[in-house]
Amino acid sequence: MGEAIESILDKYRRDSSQLVSMLQDIQAVHYWLPKEALIEVSEGLDIPLSRVYSVATFFKAFSLVPKGRHQVTICMGTACHVRGSPRILNRVRQLLDIEPGETTSDLKFSLDTVNCLGCCALGPIMVVDGEYNGCVGVGDVPKILESCD
Repeated sequence: MGEAIESILDKYRRDSSQLVSMLQDIQAVHYWLPKEALIEVSEGLDIPLSRVYSVATFFKAFSLVPKGRHQVTICMGTACHVRGSPRILNRVRQLLDIEPGETTSDLKFSLDTVNCLGCCALGPIMVVDGEYNGCVGVGDVPKILESCD
């Protein structure tokens, strides 16, 4: 982990005002923020570890637990719900054998739900790695998941 973190620190010239960007880069590499990485950032920037953790826990985009390489999000908002998102969620849960907020043991997938994605007319919505899949049916779920490498 050391070389990758060192490279990120050097990229930002060890400027602590770039802490959020550094953490984003670390998470892009590891899919989460390992404790060892946060310690290296703290030492590399010569700032308290508590400050690094404060930033890492403030933003919902950061994760302090391992996440999968592929992020699956199911919209559970009212429009998606009445159009079948509970069935979509149940199918994803069956196929991946995880619950919302969990990650598969092989670290391939993480599953989350959200209350609204703002594209209600296309519901139910299933987002995989930022790609929106609209009007998803239960039969579409396996194909969508299989499209992930």
